[in-house]
Amino acid sequence: MLQYTHSGSCVTPNSLVLAKMLSHNRVLLLSGRNTIQALQNAAFSTSYKFNKSYQLVVVGGGAGGCATAAKFSSKLGKGKVAVIEPADVHYYQPMWTLVGGGMKKFENSGKPMSKVLPKNAEWIKQRVVSFDPNNNKVMTEDGQEISYEYLVVALGIQLNYDQIKGLPDAFETPGVCSNYSPLYVKKTWESLKNFSEGNAVFSFPATPIKCAGAPQKIMYISDDYLRKHGKRDKASIIYNTSLPVIFGVKKYADALWQVVKERGITVNLRHNLIEVKPESKEAVFQNLDKPEELKTIKYKMLHVTPPMGAPDPLRSCGSLVDSAGFLNVNKNTLQHVDYSNVFGIGDCTNVPTSKTAAAVAGQCGVLRKNLSLTMAGKSPVHHYDGYTSCPLVTGYSKCILAEFDMNGNPLETFPINQAKERRTMFHLKKDMMPDMYWLGMLNGYWEGPKYMRKLLHLGFK
Repeated sequence: MLQYTHSGSCVTPNSLVLAKMLSHNRVLLLSGRNTIQALQNAAFSTSYKFNKSYQLVVVGGGAGGCATAAKFSSKLGKGKVAVIEPADVHYYQPMWTLVGGGMKKFENSGKPMSKVLPKNAEWIKQRVVSFDPNNNKVMTEDGQEISYEYLVVALGIQLNYDQIKGLPDAFETPGVCSNYSPLYVKKTWESLKNFSEGNAVFSFPATPIKCAGAPQKIMYISDDYLRKHGKRDKASIIYNTSLPVIFGVKKYADALWQVVKERGITVNLRHNLIEVKPESKEAVFQNLDKPEELKTIKYKMLHVTPPMGAPDPLRSCGSLVDSAGFLNVNKNTLQHVDYSNVFGIGDCTNVPTSKTAAAVAGQCGVLRKNLSLTMAGKSPVHHYDGYTSCPLVTGYSKCILAEFDMNGNPLETFPINQAKERRTMFHLKKDMMPDMYWLGMLNGYWEGPKYMRKLLHLGFK
């Protein structure tokens, strides 16, 4: 329903009044030029807001938002579901690791948003600026108030490059790149091709991030590239991570430690990038165990993984979020802990699992079932097992397929040791997963490998 409001009441805007006065070929004769000017000013200076109402509003047009909208717009019917998303392009971001390594074209990583959103859902091409869960409303940048019966928050995670001194300006200089942004990912391949000798430095920030394996993936790809082109003996590859471990799941961490040892890669734990000095080509890191201790490293190539956090509009709504600003949901049911008509999916939630597209896939089925139960007046009973996956690409033909739950226990699909580097897993990542994403996940068909895993393990997992 579309309404025009003024000062909190339903009124007809002055511009519509003027239009009616001038319609049907009738001309209103007003005495004096000033009177006409005053009427025109009133018509175009009055502010008003559009109010719309839907059964389900999905905030965010990423993987979780598209999959949720696809399922429920089909179920509820045309005009019952709205997706609020400002972007023109939907990106398959896991491809950017391969784009940075020259294995895929950036242009192939995105599709028009209009092509991936379901036809039965209404696309509101705006940015959400605030939430009002007590009144079941969200507000957009252009002043719209969108009312809902049920809300799914799928806003993703916010990149905060500006929290590092010298960024994002340093991206305008040679050698500084990042696979995490469509603005900078093409610079990674450029920096790698132009590298001749010196330090190639890769960072991991002191915040939650999406795809925690990505900062390492491009490092291993760079190592392989330099070896193939006879430059590796003139390069020092350095991985500085804020974490106390190389990877959060021990089984895969042990395998990765073996990889870096064999390839002569330097790993510094508990080191956080705080400044980039492009004029002198230096990166400054803070020792998180000794904060007063700073370490400056010269670089020829610097791949930056930015600090990340909850999106600002979400963070500003205290009743919806936890102390870190992430949507406060039940980690099992994905329902908000206080608002039963609000659910969350993906990176914007405080579910304690790695933030990946694979986690979103694992959450889709649980959200679909529990939201349907809630709409029917019942309580959610389905539980998310915390499944997530990180295909750790370790070169131009090898990959470790890490799969695990929210407790850090391996939860592998295939009945083999997935901690080993394998060509088959590389081709799964490079050649099969994009189609699974575009054709399956975004249309709400792919909800993770749970049933495949049971089948391949003969029902024992």
